[in-house]
Amino acid sequence: MINLIQYIQSTLPALPDSVPNVHEDLSVLKSLPVDELINRFITGIVSLAINLLIAVTVFYIGKFIIRKLYNMVTRIMLRRRVDHSLSTFVLSFVRIVMYFILIVTVIGILGIETSSFLALFASAGVAVGMALSGTLQNFAGGVLILLLKPYRVGDYIEAQGFAGTVKEIQIFATIIVTPDNKSINIPNGSLSTGSVNNYSREMYRRVDWSITISYGDSVDTARGEILRILLGDERVVKQYTDEPIAAVDDLLKDMEEPEEPEAPAKQGFWGRIFRHHRKKVEQWKEKQREEIAALKVRPDRSPVVVVENLGANAVELKARAWVSTADYWGVYYDMNERFYNELPKCGIHFPFPQLDVHIHGKDE
Repeated sequence: MINLIQYIQSTLPALPDSVPNVHEDLSVLKSLPVDELINRFITGIVSLAINLLIAVTVFYIGKFIIRKLYNMVTRIMLRRRVDHSLSTFVLSFVRIVMYFILIVTVIGILGIETSSFLALFASAGVAVGMALSGTLQNFAGGVLILLLKPYRVGDYIEAQGFAGTVKEIQIFATIIVTPDNKSINIPNGSLSTGSVNNYSREMYRRVDWSITISYGDSVDTARGEILRILLGDERVVKQYTDEPIAAVDDLLKDMEEPEEPEAPAKQGFWGRIFRHHRKKVEQWKEKQREEIAALKVRPDRSPVVVVENLGANAVELKARAWVSTADYWGVYYDMNERFYNELPKCGIHFPFPQLDVHIHGKDE
């Protein structure tokens, strides 16, 4: 109907440069013959139907193209092994943008002025943005988390007073599952600006045990038995961790380049510039090789047992061992049980607080 009115107005005689008057427009329409009015009405209806048919066709064709592009981007991300949380966010964003462009295009085909529509959408966006400033902060935090990756899906983190495994990273919040199977939503804004303890980031973790023995027991005997128990477990690192060294070797291998044929002795101006540039690049690579090679000095990760404190009722020993991050809790609980069961067999006693009460008679 809007298209029909615009078409009829375009065919009317030119009106004077004044404010449009509805009565004048009606009088002009009344002055036209009935056949011409019917002809113009039918022409407008046909034009509107054609535009509507074109808009519907463009909508379905655009929907088909969007689905193909979405599937293509999905395959590319799967082939590139993009992080699941990042790929979900990117695919959702791409789909929303493409559908918005398609809707604006269809509206333009129907004859509606898209500039006013876009201006209205922009003003509405500003109003909504002011009303949902906290939500937009969470959205920005979600984007930063997906780009910087302080944690990934499956990592065990501790943040905002909660600890659990990351189940899903959404646009506005992160969902974690606690060890007792509670699902907690934490806003991404606080996670992106606050501190996050990621227990799964590193490949190895150190396990600490506090063991108390009685005064008079042999510290050397206790130390030897504790080390025997620790070294007898295959999950405990005996001395060195090999995985970081393999990564360093890969870095050094990637920096190696095939030797280029030696250039002629006489070179022009550009040749000297390129030679100087290559020299600087080689110096930088040599410095990088030295820094990477320095990482091959592996720290000793052997289990240790030391006397931490001489308490009021017991000698406090501290046992430390390195294990894979996935084996942390299993080793921790298993060793607690083994220390309790096996140390007393070697003459080691576990003290506990005691109170001696002496009662004196009245005649004393």
